[in-house]
Amino acid sequence: MSEKNREEKRAARERMAAERERQKARDKRRRALIVSAAVVGVLGLAAVVGLLAANAGDDKKDDSAGPVVAPKGAADKDGPAIPVGKDSAKSTLTIWEDFRCPACKQFEDGFRSTIHELADKGQLKVEYHLATLIDGNMGGSGSRRSANAAACAQDAGKFTPYHDVLFKNQPPEPDDAFGKNDKLIELAGEVDGLVTDSFKKCVEDGTHDSWVDKSNKAFQDAKLRGTPTVRLNGKDVFSDQQNPLTPQKLKKTVEEENRK
Repeated sequence: MSEKNREEKRAARERMAAERERQKARDKRRRALIVSAAVVGVLGLAAVVGLLAANAGDDKKDDSAGPVVAPKGAADKDGPAIPVGKDSAKSTLTIWEDFRCPACKQFEDGFRSTIHELADKGQLKVEYHLATLIDGNMGGSGSRRSANAAACAQDAGKFTPYHDVLFKNQPPEPDDAFGKNDKLIELAGEVDGLVTDSFKKCVEDGTHDSWVDKSNKAFQDAKLRGTPTVRLNGKDVFSDQQNPLTPQKLKKTVEEENRK
């Protein structure tokens, strides 16, 4: 065999070997993509299932909570609520929330400043209804304990800043950090003047536990779709995924409602 033929065969073998390596690499990438897609799909499904479960469950009520003690200034027209803003505002935004609910945190992070702006200008009154759905599905008592603490903050005239602090410091959904009164009192330290002996006693005694239970029962009885549920003047403005609400749309809609 001539040297030329040997070189040609060697080159051919090297090309074939190189092609085999390229094919192996392509197969490896393809398998990795398939596995990644499967993992993402499972995580996505788990998130959806978790949200649905969290929004559908019954909270376990502690029958030893005692009589219903509403926080100062609470409303009870469509279920127990904490009103924020001026009574003279023409429009009312009704919000059902759970302090452990990740979707509620997303809503708050996106709309907090807009809601505060509209309320401060007297264009919008907000009614916060507190639910305890996550406790019933994930276990623990963080939804109930934090809702009671928020009601205690309402007694002190500091509901809004404490409400915001709780959502900004929301633990991961399975973490029941809000079930610890010491943690709730620690976070209250971020609100000027909130940590007093009366506030700490209110939190530790669960003064508003039965009121929170009543609020959650009102949520269940209303058969609402989940948390957050957001209604402007009685109309659901948040659940339409084909036409998602934005801060700009909320401002515009409030302005239009106030002109009626």
